[in-house]
Amino acid sequence: MSETQAASDSSDDVEVRHVIDPTSVRRAPRYKAFFWTGALVGIVLGLALALYLVNSPAGTGMMKSGVYVTVVTAFVTMVTTLLAGLVAVIADRRSLRGR
Repeated sequence: MSETQAASDSSDDVEVRHVIDPTSVRRAPRYKAFFWTGALVGIVLGLALALYLVNSPAGTGMMKSGVYVTVVTAFVTMVTTLLAGLVAVIADRRSLRGR
């Protein structure tokens, strides 16, 4: 590379803030936050639902209620985490719609 080429390359550099329009910057959702929120909501809802069902009159005859609580909590947590991911994907697609 000659000196004239190197000098012209350095003069072509511009600052990013002069090139990018802040109104056109894409704002994607933070998937990690959506998944963590879905998981925490699922744990709370799953525990509440499982404990309610175990303590109901129909659940008094269960031999291992701890297993039932664990399975119901895990299932509800999985479903709410997947729903939170779906909400994040829908939010991401809606943010691209106007482009």
